[in-house]
Amino acid sequence: MRGYTGDKDNLLKRLRRVEGQVRGLQRMVESDEYCIDILTQISAATKALQSVSLGLMDEHLKHCVAEAIAEGGDKADEKVREASEAIARLVRS
Repeated sequence: MRGYTGDKDNLLKRLRRVEGQVRGLQRMVESDEYCIDILTQISAATKALQSVSLGLMDEHLKHCVAEAIAEGGDKADEKVREASEAIARLVRS
């Protein structure tokens, strides 16, 4: 079971909302909407995805990484490294 399983419905709802935002962006471009309005909506979609990412990272740390640390050994080191790399990717994006 994944750490986010308990919140899966909420997570999927949020991702569907982002999907709707992206479709809205496509319609805006097709309709030749004002550039700044499109950029504003891109920013909103980006922030929504970042929020989902942070929630998933939080669940990963609370469940997967915490469990691996409790077990100790190489698995713990691997999970911490994996989480650190994921955080680095999020920070760069």
